[in-house]
Amino acid sequence: MSMFQRRTFLAAGAAAAASLALPARAQLAGRTITLVVGSAPGGTTDLSARMLAEPLSKILQATVVVDNRSGSSGNIAGQMVARAPADGSTLVVQYSGYQSITPLLQPAPGFDPGRDLKPIGHLIDAPQLMVVRADFPANTFQEFLAYVRANPGKVNYASSGNGALQHVTTELLKDLTKTFMTHIPYRGTGPALTDLLAGTVDLTITTPPPLLPHIKSGKLKALMVTGKTRLAALPNIPTATEAGVPLVASSWFAVYGPAGLPADLQTRLSAAVRQVVETPEFRRRAEEQGAKAVAMTPAELDALGRNERATWERIIKVAQIKAD
Repeated sequence: MSMFQRRTFLAAGAAAAASLALPARAQLAGRTITLVVGSAPGGTTDLSARMLAEPLSKILQATVVVDNRSGSSGNIAGQMVARAPADGSTLVVQYSGYQSITPLLQPAPGFDPGRDLKPIGHLIDAPQLMVVRADFPANTFQEFLAYVRANPGKVNYASSGNGALQHVTTELLKDLTKTFMTHIPYRGTGPALTDLLAGTVDLTITTPPPLLPHIKSGKLKALMVTGKTRLAALPNIPTATEAGVPLVASSWFAVYGPAGLPADLQTRLSAAVRQVVETPEFRRRAEEQGAKAVAMTPAELDALGRNERATWERIIKVAQIKAD
């Protein structure tokens, strides 16, 4: 090797080493980061991503965009991110049902979110609301149960897809109350809500953010909350436990990246997400939607996902819940 070649080789090696040593912020600055959402616009997952996008772009000095890839109970979006380059440019804003329940009811060949997605940061936690169309002949949960029992098979419910938390929660409700309702799966909460407002379906159980405006306008009626306490935004709506059913279920929404994401990028992205979640503005927007902003480390988020998966696995077996 000539002296010139040796110097060129050493310079190239030094440049590569310097590039690898760059902080994650510098590696992401000026780039486009895509937040993939596994459901259609209009649901809480989509809202969470859009609440995160703008402030995250300022922190990372990058362009952050939201890309809705609905279908297959989150598997389409999850696989897209799992197979993306592990450089921090493609992340998924994940819904807890898709992370912890879908693999149990509707596994995708060669893909498991618990194995193929790397935790980055938690965004919000939200209980679920049970709502019915405005002209449904029941104004309370007990009246609803009486109607369903008197009309077996005539009531249908919408969910954001097979294996979604709405699906499993409603199936559990059916088991606990010994009632029969027909499941109508959609490609996200947005389309499900559109049909509920149109009167095509009778009810849904989902997170408060997309429901509150329609409840306040009288287009939907709220019957009960699946959280441990009542919602501040709807103080007159009882919890399921208060209504006589031992049902507690909440949804959470978090950010994940490809499993091969380097540790320095995971750390930087996690810190940036936490910085957004802990701002008064993010917390205010979450609370206005009946949710709560909750920051977590990657390790805490990983433990949450694993624990929930174990919990739902037990419930699915006990209630004999199956994907439609």
